[in-house]
Amino acid sequence: MSKIHFIGGEKGGVGKSVLARLLAQYHIDKNLPFAAFDTDRSHGALLRFYADYSTPITLEEVESTDRLMESALETERNVLVDLAAQTSAPLHRWIDQADLMALASEEGVPVVFWHVIDDGADGIALLDGLLDRYGDTATYVVVRNYGRGRDFSAYDTSEARARAEELGVHQIDLPELHAGSMRKIDHGNASLWAAAHSRESGLGLMDRQRVRVWIKRAYQQLDRLYDELLAPANV
Repeated sequence: MSKIHFIGGEKGGVGKSVLARLLAQYHIDKNLPFAAFDTDRSHGALLRFYADYSTPITLEEVESTDRLMESALETERNVLVDLAAQTSAPLHRWIDQADLMALASEEGVPVVFWHVIDDGADGIALLDGLLDRYGDTATYVVVRNYGRGRDFSAYDTSEARARAEELGVHQIDLPELHAGSMRKIDHGNASLWAAAHSRESGLGLMDRQRVRVWIKRAYQQLDRLYDELLAPANV
């Protein structure tokens, strides 16, 4: 079956697009069927770094957003949706108006929300709201991004995490990548594969090595979710 993966967190600067790029590269490296959609019309990361695999959509336009479900039904694959900051209102409106959760259930298309958080309070409150809205009709992955924070004790002791555990929410940690290495990736418009392996990416030997180590550690986290959330249906 196909799955629709919404990669968000609503708050800007928490690393949503880094995770979206990582998931796209993971699918490429593992030879997993996928389609990617970018909702950021100004500087979309998937469109910039994975243009050959990505399609722009506008969440404020119903017909544009409808392509997500249509893509999931065309063939069995993971549909990755990189949600720009402050896009929750049009997304939830589209889901509500079409009763997408019921339709997805009828069509056998699980909906997965990847909620990326830093070590601030906003991400906890936003997770609470997401769980309130969709409850057990969706699957969730909380991603603690150590590239955007180091002390997640507030989340770890929060009521939101307790609720998440009751719902069987998955949790993974996104390791930190040296900030200078990430800047070079971005300035060089390099895919993660190019940043790890190609001199033409503009990264030196040690930067490429740091990226390879970071990808390996991040993939170990994604591998924990492979069987349930990422593997093709026929595996």
